[in-house]
Amino acid sequence: MKPSRIPDGIPVLSRGRHRTPRRGACFMELASVLAGERWSDHPSCTHPLLAELARMVNDHTSDYGRQQLVPLIPSVVGRRGNDRTSLTVAVAVAAQTILDVPEGTQRALAAGLLQAERLCAEAEPDLAATRRDAQFALEMVPGAVAWVDRLRIRRRIDAKTFAKRSAPTMVRCAVNGVVTSASPDCDRRLAALLEAGIAACPAPDSESDAPASGRLLAQAVPTSPH
Repeated sequence: MKPSRIPDGIPVLSRGRHRTPRRGACFMELASVLAGERWSDHPSCTHPLLAELARMVNDHTSDYGRQQLVPLIPSVVGRRGNDRTSLTVAVAVAAQTILDVPEGTQRALAAGLLQAERLCAEAEPDLAATRRDAQFALEMVPGAVAWVDRLRIRRRIDAKTFAKRSAPTMVRCAVNGVVTSASPDCDRRLAALLEAGIAACPAPDSESDAPASGRLLAQAVPTSPH
């Protein structure tokens, strides 16, 4: 089956999943088109954790702010990641937002960062930079770390369990924490969160036409003020 085509005209992102482009498009559905895949909000061109982050940011951003995400779409195409991407993306997202979320969310992110820091230590020197990022983020929230220690919930998990359970939880907590903080610049912070996740996921080895497609999409996005 051939991939669906985006209708001619301005690309308009909207919340949720869409059966066809006629019903709208979300961030990852447009990514599937740029990748030449079947129309899907779960395309194989992007690492699952990064794709989940993109879907959440898409759905929680305002209608105006969502259109400003279009230039980022080509950046996720081809970023399939590797066996350590769940660690690098989760740490980047948590570190980006841990100071700007409610206390309960800080505690959840701290618990995940403590697990990530230990796994990074076991994988050094390959994940030395990610470990430093986790340590720096934890140093900023000593109260949340102390809370985790008091609960004695630092049980050891392996990298596979972290990727399946902890990393997605950290991403959801980070996005929801930004939203519930009710910041007036919520859209900007959500976009920054997505940018951090993209930067933490390895770029594709080979060049593609996606960046050119992204410029065309960006040029079509309205730039009028709110």
